[in-house]
Amino acid sequence: MKSRTSKTIGVVASAAAIALSVPLAVTAHAEPTTPVAEIPDPQGPECGAFKEALPNWKSLANLPVSSALASIPQISTFNSAISGGLNPAVDITGVLDNGPYVVFAPTNEAFAALPPEQLEVLRTDPAVLTSLVYYHAFLGLLGPDDVKGQRPTQEGTEVEVTGSGGDIAVNETTKVECGGITAQNARIYIIDQVLNPADAPAPITPEQTTSTETPSTETTETSETPAPTTPLPAESAPTPTPAAEAP
Repeated sequence: MKSRTSKTIGVVASAAAIALSVPLAVTAHAEPTTPVAEIPDPQGPECGAFKEALPNWKSLANLPVSSALASIPQISTFNSAISGGLNPAVDITGVLDNGPYVVFAPTNEAFAALPPEQLEVLRTDPAVLTSLVYYHAFLGLLGPDDVKGQRPTQEGTEVEVTGSGGDIAVNETTKVECGGITAQNARIYIIDQVLNPADAPAPITPEQTTSTETPSTETTETSETPAPTTPLPAESAPTPTPAAEAP
């Protein structure tokens, strides 16, 4: 019995030794990798405060804009205005999530600076609030170096953006504190004032010319050109009188 057990153990040990002495053939299969797009840094004088308040700001790139806006502490009043918190009859988050959009988000301080009676109108008049929040968005997906220009907003009137990078103004007097914050379907610009549709710039209309217009110089030249003269026929020319004969 001991002999049989010893033989069995010996066989197992021999097999284990052989297995250890033979290098294992490992076939490596490379997993396909998806390149990860670099999330650009937002730009503006207050971007340091934005990043400090939201250390995981890069994760906003994976969120629809309504969720991204709700995640930024400095603009909680604006988020309330677009999501039914300020006025239950006004919730445009579904619209914004169907972007792409550029969204101008006023700070909490910007809303606090509004006259109390204006804030009360926003709380009680859905039409006024709807007009206001739609004026803060226009179609596009533009970063700080490309956002400049005059564009129609979702409210219908236009907004004018000047400057680039970390020095951007909206309608001349409103400053971008931190702009180009990346959301899944939008670029967010935190601004220091609430935009007013009543201050919208006049729309830009292309100049139109008609093909029937004739420059005045051409008309003058035509009227001053003398009419062509027709030469007299030979027979109508005067006949010379013969000289008198001498006597």
